[in-house]
Amino acid sequence: MNENELLVARERLAARQTELLNALLSNGPVPAGFDEQRLNVERRALLSKRRGIVRMLGPAVADELGDRFRPLFDAYAVEHPRRAGSRAREDAASFAEWCRASGELSAERKARWKFWQSN
Repeated sequence: MNENELLVARERLAARQTELLNALLSNGPVPAGFDEQRLNVERRALLSKRRGIVRMLGPAVADELGDRFRPLFDAYAVEHPRRAGSRAREDAASFAEWCRASGELSAERKARWKFWQSN
């Protein structure tokens, strides 16, 4: 395989990987050659993992939302897919802001000092 063919193959692979990530994380169309049922199982697993991490990082938000947490987070996740390089804490903070903006959460509370943070 010459250098030009290798470059074309890498570009094709990158495009297929982008299609797959779009399908998994942004609820995009199922790429050709992938089983739709299996892809949906993985979508749900990734969403559940993301929801659990946000719950762990923002327990006060989850507690205040109660039974509304899951459907609200799922709606948020559809509108705000994770971006490459984004952090889980940013995702949790963005979800809380989204909930406040939509009137689902009370106004932001004053941050409490945490013993592991310096002045």
